[in-house]
Amino acid sequence: MTRERVLEILQEAGVLLEGHFLLTSGRHSNKYMQCAKIFQNAKYSEELCGELAKLYKDSGVEVVIGPAIGAILISYEVARQLGTPNIFAERDADGKMTLRRSFEIKPGQKVLVVEDVVTTGGSVREVIELVKENGGEVVGVGSIVDRTAGKVDFGVPYKAVLPIEIESYEADSCPLCKAGQPVVKPGSRKIK
Repeated sequence: MTRERVLEILQEAGVLLEGHFLLTSGRHSNKYMQCAKIFQNAKYSEELCGELAKLYKDSGVEVVIGPAIGAILISYEVARQLGTPNIFAERDADGKMTLRRSFEIKPGQKVLVVEDVVTTGGSVREVIELVKENGGEVVGVGSIVDRTAGKVDFGVPYKAVLPIEIESYEADSCPLCKAGQPVVKPGSRKIK
């Protein structure tokens, strides 16, 4: 799939928003990738997740996992295309990633961690640790969008359908805040 086709899908789906956004990481940005919109239309999710599945088709993946909520659908579709089971991690009452709903990772099981968009990689790192705590082997991380353009390091192979650098700022040095532009929190996760 070409970069142009990926950008075309993201534009058609209304994924890229512009304004002043508070990201899950606590950082601010003038652009926000609302990747959940990809999954409103099965043809987009099938195509983009298919591309992600191709990147890991020869990695021996036995299960695909993603952090809830954003990666539930991506983990399902990537797993469907790889022909493997999928599960998702979710936060417990203390905010720690955990496996619930009788999901399990077997010792030695080869696991692919997926996410819709990676900004700092915090949620992905938590899921990687969860997989390791349960004896699984992380064979890689995959995402639809990598906002760091390849700068994040998870200690395992990381592949994205669209590596793109989108600038973000610490809240105390945000030029959008200094200009008095109101900030919006578009994601599903609460900021600590």
